[in-house]
Amino acid sequence: MSEDFKKNACRGSLRQAINARCRPEKTMNTLDTVTKDIVDLHVFFVDWFTGAAARSDLEERFLQRMDPGVTFISPEGETLTRDMLKQGFEQGYGRNPDFRIQIRDVDVRWERDDLVLATYTEWQIGASGADAKNARISSVLMQMSKPPVWLHIQETWLPKGLVEASAFDI
Repeated sequence: MSEDFKKNACRGSLRQAINARCRPEKTMNTLDTVTKDIVDLHVFFVDWFTGAAARSDLEERFLQRMDPGVTFISPEGETLTRDMLKQGFEQGYGRNPDFRIQIRDVDVRWERDDLVLATYTEWQIGASGADAKNARISSVLMQMSKPPVWLHIQETWLPKGLVEASAFDI
């Protein structure tokens, strides 16, 4: 891919930027911020579903980080709103004492102004309603405020063969 193409693509559409694998200079600082936010949120998920978090943490550690119009698309293709996520979290509090998550492969795919598109893989053990060991690739569109606000999330199951061949040292 020519440098001219890449330079122009990085100023173009989201699809062009992803295909050109744009990496602006500020990406490393952005990557650090995004990685911390993704990991922190998933630490909360483990705390919440194992019952280690206080019930009062739901608002501050989760809901405030989700835009009121956030859309979450599950690995099964179900679309959930913020209110639906809240209801599911309230029902799941403390119901998964053996639940563990590990975040891997965080990457900033695109950024413009205060928006960032990132991907990561999420490896789980002990999730209720899923295989005992499962993994998914996720994409998240964030607004880079303090703290970052999640605007859109989509998850896709990783192939079973890849999951079975991978280490789950969580």
